[in-house]
Amino acid sequence: MSDNTNDQVQEEIQEQDINILKKVRIEKLDELKKNNKNPYEITKYEATAKNIEIRDNFEQMENQTVSIAGRIMSWRDMGKANFIDVRDETDRMQIYVRMNDIGEDEFAEFKKWDIGDIVGIEGFVFRTRKGEISIHAQKVKLLSKSLLPLPEKWHGLKDQDMRYRQRYVDLICNPSVKDTFIKRSMILREIRQYLDNLGYLEVDTPVLHTLEIGAAARPFVTHHNALDLDMYLRIETELYLKRLIVGGFNKVYEVGRIFRNEGMDTSHNPEFTSIEMYQAYTDYFGMMDLIEDMYITLTRKICGSDIISYQGVEINMAGPWERLTMAESVKKYSGVDYNEWKTDEEAIKCAKDHNVEVEEGAAATKGHVLIAFFDEFVEKKLIQPTIIYDYPVENSPLAKRKPSDPAFTERFEYFIYAREMGNAFSELNDPIDQKERFVKQVEAKRAQGANAQVDEDFVTALEYGMPPTGGLGFGLDRLVMLLTDSASIRDVLLFPTMKPLD
Repeated sequence: MSDNTNDQVQEEIQEQDINILKKVRIEKLDELKKNNKNPYEITKYEATAKNIEIRDNFEQMENQTVSIAGRIMSWRDMGKANFIDVRDETDRMQIYVRMNDIGEDEFAEFKKWDIGDIVGIEGFVFRTRKGEISIHAQKVKLLSKSLLPLPEKWHGLKDQDMRYRQRYVDLICNPSVKDTFIKRSMILREIRQYLDNLGYLEVDTPVLHTLEIGAAARPFVTHHNALDLDMYLRIETELYLKRLIVGGFNKVYEVGRIFRNEGMDTSHNPEFTSIEMYQAYTDYFGMMDLIEDMYITLTRKICGSDIISYQGVEINMAGPWERLTMAESVKKYSGVDYNEWKTDEEAIKCAKDHNVEVEEGAAATKGHVLIAFFDEFVEKKLIQPTIIYDYPVENSPLAKRKPSDPAFTERFEYFIYAREMGNAFSELNDPIDQKERFVKQVEAKRAQGANAQVDEDFVTALEYGMPPTGGLGFGLDRLVMLLTDSASIRDVLLFPTMKPLD
């Protein structure tokens, strides 16, 4: 019998077992309903303490009467005295339930409960002979019936897919998973506090767009029935935020849900959270300083140290981070000097000599070739926090050109663990240049079959005048991955995008 057949047989047996157990639990529920004790009719239960509070403050709370609520996670039957473990949102707590304390009838009913049931416990705090902090139950109450048994084993590659699909079970069975999402919330709170303290204003911008703008990402398309109009889920928040800079806000940011109709891997999900911020009267160097300080501050607050471990690699987040132009980085890691290329043809020949594939082929410019060299030789080497700046204009349609070298833009990306973590510009505020770049971008997208259009309203906004502005955006999910040592983006999304089961 093959391994696959074995697995299938085991799954079928397990499913049969679960169905039997479910049937038994439904029968218990029916009996409760018959006796006018339907737990689903209960609307409220007042818990006076959390398990972690009891554990942390045992000396003050010993012998005090408390009530807690949570889920039964384990059970030790010792006849007329039982020990159950009840987990609330903070921690687990051992509960001592004795027939003499709660009454014979109540105890008989209690013995019909199951692991997974949600219960209320009232009793006094004590320490067992073995030294374990516990609650001696005086009253017990069934608050909700669990009809499905909790899995005994919830690990391994085979179950990983179901952990993502049934995150609610994953959270019940794996406290470390819950800790990851608590930490995610902490990270987001600290980011907001950091930006708020700098005078940034949090705003919301539209998720539904009427245009398929000319950015590189492919959007999801939907239809607005009342307007009889195709609309697009946003692929970025940038253009609306910069409209606010035009309108007179000097510092704005948005925690925005972004949708990109593209591939999925360990660092990409079609639905993710980005944080974008824009500040008037600064440039990309100002944003470099901001993001470096923000990441250092976050790491210290969340992880308690400048040095973290990610997937077995030690990462030192303390500044100053290394800063290299893209041309400098390519020379450092490939030995090829961009400044020696006099023509586009020379650059293309150099790429061929180094077996570097350039997507644009014979139509490539020196900028295209530089980008290809970076992708081939540099990015995989950027393990420690590194800022790469001065990107070719060819792949930076919204960044301001460098006055000293118009072939490059005032743009940077920063990398950690060979992964791009964020993107920033000195924002382009020349409406004529912006319109020209939009047109070229739209032409390229339409050549690929897209319905891209120039955002004329954004050009109009620039025509009213936008001050010199620095802008930066980064993916919250990748940052959470880094600070929680999570290998996959699915590990930091409560409900990642999944293909439905057949």
